[in-house]
Amino acid sequence: MITVDGLAVEFGGTTLFSDISFQINEKDRIALMGKNGAGKSTLLKILAGVRQPTRGTVSVPKDCQVAYLPQHLMTEDGRTVFEEASQAFAHLHETEAEINRLNQELTTRTDYESDEYMALIEQVSALSEKFYAIDMTHFEEDVEKTLLGLGFERTDFTRPTSEFSGGWRMRIELAKLLLKNPDVLLLDEPTNHLDIESILWLEDFIRESGKAVVVISHDRRFVDSITTRTIEVTMGRIYDYRASYSHYLELRRERREQQMKQYEEQQKMIQETKDFIERFKGTYSKTLQVQSRVKMLEKLQLIEVDDEDTSRLRLRFPPSPRSGTYPVTMDGVGKAFDDKRIFSGVNLMVERGDKIAFVGRNGEGKSTLVKCIMGELQHEGTLQLGHNVQIGYFAQNQASLLDGDLTVFQTIDDVAKGEVRNKIRDLLGAFMFGGEESTKKVKVLSGGERTRLAILKLLLEPVNLLILDEPTNHLDLRTKDVLKQALQDFDGTLILVSHDRDFLDGLVTKVYEFGHGHVREHLCGINEFLETHRLEALSELERKATK
Repeated sequence: MITVDGLAVEFGGTTLFSDISFQINEKDRIALMGKNGAGKSTLLKILAGVRQPTRGTVSVPKDCQVAYLPQHLMTEDGRTVFEEASQAFAHLHETEAEINRLNQELTTRTDYESDEYMALIEQVSALSEKFYAIDMTHFEEDVEKTLLGLGFERTDFTRPTSEFSGGWRMRIELAKLLLKNPDVLLLDEPTNHLDIESILWLEDFIRESGKAVVVISHDRRFVDSITTRTIEVTMGRIYDYRASYSHYLELRRERREQQMKQYEEQQKMIQETKDFIERFKGTYSKTLQVQSRVKMLEKLQLIEVDDEDTSRLRLRFPPSPRSGTYPVTMDGVGKAFDDKRIFSGVNLMVERGDKIAFVGRNGEGKSTLVKCIMGELQHEGTLQLGHNVQIGYFAQNQASLLDGDLTVFQTIDDVAKGEVRNKIRDLLGAFMFGGEESTKKVKVLSGGERTRLAILKLLLEPVNLLILDEPTNHLDLRTKDVLKQALQDFDGTLILVSHDRDFLDGLVTKVYEFGHGHVREHLCGINEFLETHRLEALSELERKATK
């Protein structure tokens, strides 16, 4: 369907990738994987036609509709949520208006035998055939179903888009793309702004649509659920696996082991050849052999080993100071903004060592309750922090609060204490700041890099209550693995606001569910919670949304 041939991207003297070729077929569901900076988003933009390669071609059939969701996009103001989502059908309304105009012209013309008249008839016939092949009778129902699935309430439909945050506007844009029913869907981090229920709905939608999909995502569970093929971008080239992400990891490990074996054998051969050349370079009887081996080394294609996965590095942080038995207790806590009630009657008792997930649809008050714990918001009821509670807090805007004039190394060096100081280079390497990366000024880092640095800085501070609000949104899979392991080893109390099921799995033992103005406690992990609520079933989600 889409053919990529000999693609290359170069800028500033650097080659991002070169001579990439592959094909996207009907019903392919592809995960585009690779570490941050490998060129995944650039490749997706080229497939979408919004960026041109240095060399190579992307061939798309004339009748193939490609829809692209970038990481950062703002919906236009001036329409309601329902009106903006309905813009997915704007081209069909334009086609209908064109058919009506042409029919009107046919009724007024009298040159029935002319070539122009016959051409007009053919044009109307072609447009009509294409238009009436599309079922427009249920488009309002489709808009409603899609918006509800992505987490909107019916009361949101008539609200102007200007009232919504960037994350919710991204959902509107995603709704428009899905409603267009494209042949190929290109999605760059689509789950960053979705809650768990909406992610489950999107998984079902993609699997059932039967369309081709290319997705970049750091949500391992989401990728595993929807994709059947994995294309890895690494070291300027690609590897194409007809396998899900989890299976790809196994194949990738086998590939790297094979590369390592071939690399070591080649290095041994090179050294033996150099020894031979050095030994006999002045011997007349060996001149031809020496020259032959010199030429062989000059022509030799060196074997490269793919970047090592640093996620296996286990980080151990200093013990956290001991807090009281109950770091956080709440009695009748509630919060409302003007006439909008967020939650009420919250009674929670967080025990020392608890690892808790706050989950629920966006807008139900997860971040609001966190801000109440932090003392940033006034609230109803009683909320008390226990003895010697020292809080480490990662807000969604935490990365922007770092000192831009410090280097990466200085940022970590300022907070590292004790034995950890001897391992700063290892820590930075584990969080993808190895080598020259550690000398960069914070102000030149990307959003994802700042997020990584802010989390690492927080983990090194002496705290016993960690509160993390959506910490994984901009982290790649390897960094998330390192962070998850560090949090599992953390001996303090942890509160996590997250929609990342794979990250929460095996990490949290309690789930606090936010919904309909209340907070319910579930003494189980995230998978048991999801199974209890049967959120995997699309019909269940639809019934909940309709109610």
